Amino acid sequence: MKFDHHLHTSRHSPDSVMDPLEMIKQARAVGLDGVVITEHDYQWKADELAELASRANGLKVFSGVEVSAREGHFLVYGLPDLTDAGPGIALADLLRLVDRHQAAVVAAHPFRWSQPFDAIVAQHGPVFHGVEYVSNNVTPETRGLADALLRTTPMPATGSSDAHDVETLGCYYSEFEAPIESMADFVAALRKGAVRPRHRQGKVRLSSGPVD
Repeated sequence: MKFDHHLHTSRHSPDSVMDPLEMIKQARAVGLDGVVITEHDYQWKADELAELASRANGLKVFSGVEVSAREGHFLVYGLPDLTDAGPGIALADLLRLVDRHQAAVVAAHPFRWSQPFDAIVAQHGPVFHGVEYVSNNVTPETRGLADALLRTTPMPATGSSDAHDVETLGCYYSEFEAPIESMADFVAALRKGAVRPRHRQGKVRLSSGPVD
């Protein structure tokens, strides 16, 4: 199944111009099976998400969060709420929270803004359930750094758009082997590592380059 699991909407991310309903329309148009909304330090409430999902015509619509931790940005899926995961949280504390709830964490655009992601992995170990290998905010240079790291550490590579507008949505996505019907399924697939990054075919801007 094809999921774009790093994207932002205008409803809860001030830097996004992507309306949630337009997001749904575009996701279906580009052939995605599902999306996971990851607003900046905000996770959609269950009733709000259910209302949006009810209008998705079969598209799976889930919500995670992009957490602004001290050491960088991390995509987290499967937390019940963000009470203990506010902006500025230390990565060590975030990782403990993820483990406590058997959630999943993916490193968003590693090495961006000179983030020493290799040092982060050296300190905490290969603890990420995914490393964003390609996205609209992964450059060929940072992709090369991620590639070198992934050759020596047992962490899966993922792909997502990091879209803030509908044109970018689905430029990259992750393909999962197993059927995904719920957030629990999505988290389980990430924790299992049964995922691989992909890019959309056709006329689309690929900031990270194509994926083999």
